[in-house]
Amino acid sequence: MNCYITREGWPYIGVSFAILMVAAVIGSIFLTAVFAVLFFFVVWFFRNPERDIPEGNGIIVSPADGKVIDIGQSGDLTKVSIFMSVFNVHVNRIPADGVVKGIEYNKGKFLTASKDKASLENEQNAVTIELTGGGTVKFVQIAGLIARRIVCYLKEGDRVRVGERFGMIKFGSRVDVYLPPVFKVLVKEGEKIKAGSTIIGSQLHG
Repeated sequence: MNCYITREGWPYIGVSFAILMVAAVIGSIFLTAVFAVLFFFVVWFFRNPERDIPEGNGIIVSPADGKVIDIGQSGDLTKVSIFMSVFNVHVNRIPADGVVKGIEYNKGKFLTASKDKASLENEQNAVTIELTGGGTVKFVQIAGLIARRIVCYLKEGDRVRVGERFGMIKFGSRVDVYLPPVFKVLVKEGEKIKAGSTIIGSQLHG
């Protein structure tokens, strides 16, 4: 499986490499070892692997790597909350085919992303997609305690495909997905899932 580095990661990689070189020039074995570990962690954190994107109509895939920490109702929608630790891939992916109908960014707090209040109070970026088969799905990038920058490449009117990369959240975060009532949830709390490849919902028929 091919694995690349996100473009957002290169400045961090450059800085960590420069610090590593300074430590090596100074001649401190301890500092060199510490900053070598830091350098490789930064490279690993900003990894951007390819994914096997499932095919089929009426499916919604996970927009994020992580662990399902909550499944609940929000009006007539079903909310699936995914917590991304610093050890997960942090590239976010489009959950379904469609057209971007709305993007709403709200500057907020930086509570621990796993807390329920994070969905309401943290910095977040909400994207609504009009699905190709009808209806809408909303997904919300939510900053965490460490993550202080949400990245989203999308703009209103963009036509998007399931599994496409659309952004990331740096250093630990959360994504909430709001499934329409005609979709059945296929994951459960505690399950570990992958962006672009794990199907989290399928459309009900009949």
